[in-house]
Amino acid sequence: MKITEMRQKSKEELETLLAERRQHLLALRSMAHERKVKNVREMSGVRKDVARTLTLLRGK
Repeated sequence: MKITEMRQKSKEELETLLAERRQHLLALRSMAHERKVKNVREMSGVRKDVARTLTLLRGK
């Protein structure tokens, strides 16, 4: 998701998005540990999404 789209969301929507991204990251980590992930770089993107969301939440 792009930062411009994230800026237009409310605080509650951002918190929901953050929870979803953290769950997805946890699932990716466990799958990577079991060597079931084909695209390991996806974890990097999800981590960056979490960081972006946290940055926006701290600003609101």
